[in-house]
Amino acid sequence: MTPSAVYLGFLAIFLLAGCQSAYYSAMEKVGVHKRDIMLDRVENAQTAQQDAQEQFKSALEQLSELINYDGGDLASQYELVNDQYEASKASAAEVESRIAAIEGVADALFDEWNEEIQQYSSQTLKRQSQQKLRETQGNYQSLIKAMHRAKDKMTPVLSALKDNSLYLKHNLNAQAIGALQGEYKTIKRDVESLVAEMSKAIAQSQQFIDLLQPE
Repeated sequence: MTPSAVYLGFLAIFLLAGCQSAYYSAMEKVGVHKRDIMLDRVENAQTAQQDAQEQFKSALEQLSELINYDGGDLASQYELVNDQYEASKASAAEVESRIAAIEGVADALFDEWNEEIQQYSSQTLKRQSQQKLRETQGNYQSLIKAMHRAKDKMTPVLSALKDNSLYLKHNLNAQAIGALQGEYKTIKRDVESLVAEMSKAIAQSQQFIDLLQPE
């Protein structure tokens, strides 16, 4: 990487950080704090995960219909399979984007919380706030790890869906269906594993939302 490329990379990071800081400051002026933003982003990520779950199930169902093909227009079957792949890829990108948004506000929230803890004059309140911060960070780490585990399981499924789509595109015949039947069991197993991990991440999201919700 050239020095100019490194400089531009750091500049982009700096500008992004500056934009985020300005955004958080503007939101605080209208009464929306980092805690509120984080809660909103976790809820959005939870919805994205639920949508992705349904989309990957739908892609598996379409693949099941394909391997049970008993005549008809294979070109139309290809279009359906490819549409499911593209929709699954979009869902995966949305989940990844939502996770990144949570991580961004989490860093800002915890940095601010740490700084404000130092402003307490009461040692009792200071210790209580430190304990609450540790608990929240622990729950956050559990949440983000669960989200990343689910996200990582999307990769092999997307690769398999893409492979199937490409193979069918270039082999629009009954023999192609026979070849794809051998792939179905592996994809089914991977989708079921993905759905299970996403269910865990969705449950972790709800726990974290309940933690952040004002009592």
